[in-house]
Amino acid sequence: MTRRSLLPDDEPACRVDAHSAAEQPPGALLVTDDHELIREWASRHGAEPATGEATESGAATVHVNDGGAGIRFNFAAASRFRPITWEEWFQNFARHDLMFVYESDGPGLATHTRYRLVPRTKLR
Repeated sequence: MTRRSLLPDDEPACRVDAHSAAEQPPGALLVTDDHELIREWASRHGAEPATGEATESGAATVHVNDGGAGIRFNFAAASRFRPITWEEWFQNFARHDLMFVYESDGPGLATHTRYRLVPRTKLR
């Protein structure tokens, strides 16, 4: 089974905030910069803020080729990145003008931990 891209050319993603995300159908591609919504998604999926790059809080742990933002999530079964605070995570998120792209969860759907951090300019 082929997995669809989190940014397909033929399917626009819907920009949401903490209030409008709940109104979206299960499996919809969603885009947000809402900190509350990102934290809620992370909590539901067992994700913790992390980085692989050198930052003020510590040394690099993994080579990350993403244009310098360097932020990621650690999941319970795979925590290869260095944990950082939400404050540091969101500072990098804002500094690189990123948007969080993910699929909405819903009844009858497998829970997806797939996400992308995309420069805002690539979504226009």
